[in-house]
Amino acid sequence: MRYLLLALPLLLGQVPAAQAQVTVGIGIELPGVRIGINLPVLPDLVRVPGYPVYYAPQAQANYFFYDGLYWVFQGDNWYASSWYNGPWRRIGPDHVPVYVLRVPVRYYRQPPAYFRSWRADAPPRWGEHWGSDWQQRRPGWDRWDRRAAPPPAPLPTYQRKYPQSRYPQEPERQHSIRSENYRYQPRDPQVRQHYQMPDRAPTRESRPAVPQRRVAPEQRVAPRPPAPPPQAEHRARPQPAPTPREQRPQAAPQDRSRDPGRAEPSNRGQDRKDDARERRRDDRKDDRGSDRRGGG
Repeated sequence: MRYLLLALPLLLGQVPAAQAQVTVGIGIELPGVRIGINLPVLPDLVRVPGYPVYYAPQAQANYFFYDGLYWVFQGDNWYASSWYNGPWRRIGPDHVPVYVLRVPVRYYRQPPAYFRSWRADAPPRWGEHWGSDWQQRRPGWDRWDRRAAPPPAPLPTYQRKYPQSRYPQEPERQHSIRSENYRYQPRDPQVRQHYQMPDRAPTRESRPAVPQRRVAPEQRVAPRPPAPPPQAEHRARPQPAPTPREQRPQAAPQDRSRDPGRAEPSNRGQDRKDDARERRRDDRKDDRGSDRRGGG
């Protein structure tokens, strides 16, 4: 992983690491979990007079400690971490604790250019820098009673056992070590919110989550039925169309005369005609016989 170095390390010579001037190679990796802070050991932290905040006078960075967390102002952004070399979490201007914002300008070891025209014994003009909207959201951040300031949090000296060569890189291991050695619980609501969030492992890129569109109840679409299973590769061959069935011979009409139980239908009209025809033949025979007898 390549970092853009903005400050070259100074030669430490033979001076012990704990007493040497700490150098910081500054390079930002979005989304801010690594900012190039590479301290050889836990730096010496000195309390800012009248403030519950510590700063690192030997670090070539705007490096502070407040209420159990380390705070770094770099590249016009604030970062926080529970370990002195990170990983770091970027903190928005609306969520930086007010006591960190109130630290005077002179305790910034690498102040940005726009700090130069401001008073060294006063806090930076954050309202002027971040705008009136931020000033309205954070009213009274620069007005406070110093006598009512809370006591500073105890320093996490247990981290001296973990120099750069033994520094725990995994967030889970960092959390485990901190839970065993540091019982302090933050008092500041802003710090407590960040303190309870687990640190994330460094990543190269962070993409914002895409918000899901809410659908009104009347616009919700019923779930689609499951797709039918794919058809078999070898389909059955189509059967030939059935041929028309042969006409079956109609059954012969039933001979009703053979049924003794059924009466034969009568045909009286036809019988009458037959009787009349027989009588006419008989009459003609009688006439012919009479003619023969009379002629003889």
